[in-house]
Amino acid sequence: MYDVIIVGCGVTGAATAFTLSRYRLSVLVLEKENDIAMGATRANSAIIHAGYDPEPGTLMARLNVKGCEMAQELCGRLDVPYKNCGSLVLAFDEKDIETLHVLYERGVKNGVKQLEIISGARLREIEPNVSQSAAAALYAPTSGIVNPWEYALAMAEVAALNGVRFLLSHPVTSISKHDGCFTVSCGSEQFDARYVINAAGVDSAVVHEMVAEKAFAITPSRGDYFLLDKSEGSRAMHTLFQCPGPAGKGVLVSPTVHGNLLVGPNAVSCSDAHRVNTTADGLAFVKQHALKSVPSVNFRDTIRSFAGMRANSDQNDFIIGFPVPRFLDLAGIKSPGLTCAPATGEYAAELLEKNGLELIPKESPVTSRRKIRFKELSIAEKQRLIAEDPLYGRVICRCETVTEGEIVEACHSPIPPVSVDGIKRRAGTGMGRCQGGFCGPRVLEILCRERGISPLDALKDGEGSFILFGETKAGGRT
Repeated sequence: MYDVIIVGCGVTGAATAFTLSRYRLSVLVLEKENDIAMGATRANSAIIHAGYDPEPGTLMARLNVKGCEMAQELCGRLDVPYKNCGSLVLAFDEKDIETLHVLYERGVKNGVKQLEIISGARLREIEPNVSQSAAAALYAPTSGIVNPWEYALAMAEVAALNGVRFLLSHPVTSISKHDGCFTVSCGSEQFDARYVINAAGVDSAVVHEMVAEKAFAITPSRGDYFLLDKSEGSRAMHTLFQCPGPAGKGVLVSPTVHGNLLVGPNAVSCSDAHRVNTTADGLAFVKQHALKSVPSVNFRDTIRSFAGMRANSDQNDFIIGFPVPRFLDLAGIKSPGLTCAPATGEYAAELLEKNGLELIPKESPVTSRRKIRFKELSIAEKQRLIAEDPLYGRVICRCETVTEGEIVEACHSPIPPVSVDGIKRRAGTGMGRCQGGFCGPRVLEILCRERGISPLDALKDGEGSFILFGETKAGGRT
């Protein structure tokens, strides 16, 4: 019998587990994918939003501003890449300028600090590559950028160190209630809990309807992105938005914490919530609109395109509450859900306590973590590390200078990866210009060695994504 079962482990589920792990509770996280952060968390704009977008008085507004305020300190404590770069919403005509004033007033009501509307001349002083057609901008210095999947991983790993149990590849198939408790089924396996939290992202309506009447619908929206080489990384110094519309915040141009340039997304409603392929039309739309903001972006330096999925709902706010006693929905968590995550986790704990869950703090829970990033060390530190473990002296990923020691450390992390891309999300291999073309076979070799599996059983990413399918007649692999 667990005190709490969390269904789903994107950034919201991870943050909730992180918060609850500080208390004397037995907590189980059930995730249908073979790794955490495999949905919206791993494919998004990576923005820590300031908080001027949500309507005042909404949960979204409250949690956005608090989550933004928490992000920098939390990322520092968890050793997660974060940059307080600020954001700019660009105005190109009088109608856009009116929108800037609406956003400014909204932000002030929401408690966003340091907001200001700046002229086109000042805009080009701080963003020399921005379009000459931009007449003004809303400047939000408190906005930032983060590594989204590492943000989720860091919180989940600390939760695991504090005793939270994570079961991956465990899709929830049914939930029943009896004698005041829940039985959560994953196929033939069953788990009992006093409380259940629904953090299932695009599947949150499905999980909700396992215990309650239909109350909302998830209408997933796909967005296409370009990731450009670091040679384009200085094309924008801030996150550059265009004025938002009915489809969302629009196409952005933004630096990343790794020094690349990110461009996107569009917004297309999807009937299949789990189909996240890019489309030629979608990428063409993104490119056209991005060039309106920064005409000099060189899309020939694209190293990867990808698509993400948002859990949009038919509600105007996050869906957070108890449809039945002891079953808490954290549903419809669309943008700015990444920003809100740590605040959402704390809010979830507050709601559980108000609904009867006793929260007794642990005496000395783990609250931080540290990672070795070889390329960021001084020469003396690198020499000491290699003397202690020679594996740190073998560079596997040349683009990002990731060593074998870092890959082995990732393989034995609190929530160990089961795929090549799982190592990528933990160690950064394959993130550079060649996108794993050089280091991929070596990462595969290390993954198989550390897990004790055959290369024929190794995965690229999700379940079924086998890399190799047989041996050649020469005894090698194909």
